[in-house]
Amino acid sequence: MIRAIALDDEPPALRVLTHFCSQIQAIDLQKTFLRPDEALDHLHQSPTDLLFLDINMPSVSGIDFHKAIPEQIMVIFTTAYAEYAVEGFTLNAVDYLLKPFTFERFQQAVHKANEYHQFRNQTEPAKEAYLYIRADYTLHKIALSDILFIEGLDDYLKIHIRSTTRPIVARMTMKTMLQKLQEADKGNERFIRVHRSYIVAFSRIEQVRNRIITLAGEEIPIGLSYETEFFKRFQR
Repeated sequence: MIRAIALDDEPPALRVLTHFCSQIQAIDLQKTFLRPDEALDHLHQSPTDLLFLDINMPSVSGIDFHKAIPEQIMVIFTTAYAEYAVEGFTLNAVDYLLKPFTFERFQQAVHKANEYHQFRNQTEPAKEAYLYIRADYTLHKIALSDILFIEGLDDYLKIHIRSTTRPIVARMTMKTMLQKLQEADKGNERFIRVHRSYIVAFSRIEQVRNRIITLAGEEIPIGLSYETEFFKRFQR
């Protein structure tokens, strides 16, 4: 929902805006103001997405007021004077409503604001995270989502990856591998150490029975010192 306020020096104009906003679910008209100073204080203190702004006011013009507000706030100008339209649009206003405007015209302006609000606040798709491992004189780029489990063999590790039966063997300790995974995963906790010799991708676990994990057709033991932390993960 778009959080909005309105500033106009004419109470009837504010009543019209309040009535129109009450009929549109996407708009939450939180306050209306007759005084620019009070509206400006609100904008700097309370989260606001949209401002309905009159242009021709006695104490300050809406054009000048617009220059004083935070840049991220969307503005729909409302005025009885068509000659301000060009200047209003040069300030990147969402729309310009010429009084008296109909509810249908008001809806169009709000629709523009809603589309822009959704576009601006849409979440970016998560970027794939990768692990870079040197093995066999080659630098391997491994997507974290492809890792099934990691098996420790003294100073070597076997990185088991989906869609291939041949693991990548790298000279590295489990401690170093855990650090690399945490750095690449950025706190998402996709991996957990379950044994002194095993790190597994938590989401890949198929079954746990008698302290044995079944994962990608393999059986992986849960070490006694890792058991408590492992089962805590199922409670989150």
